Amino acid sequence: MRLKEIRTERGLSVPKLVELSGVPRRTIQEIENRNDCRVSTAIQLADALGVTLDELCRDEAAN
Repeated sequence: MRLKEIRTERGLSVPKLVELSGVPRRTIQEIENRNDCRVSTAIQLADALGVTLDELCRDEAAN
C-alpha cells in the first residue's frame, strides 16, 4: 500500500487527510505502519487522495 508515499507527494499531513477522508488519525497511522486495511477504508482514502484503489494499494514494483 502506497498511502504514506501518495500522502506526502501531495503535501498532506495526517490531520489534513483525516479531515478530507473521515478516517480516524490512528487508523491512518496504523495503515501506514502495517500497509494493510479494509477495502471500505481504502476506498475512503483513495477518494480523498484522488487516486484509484489500484494506485493506492499496489506497489509500483507490482505494475
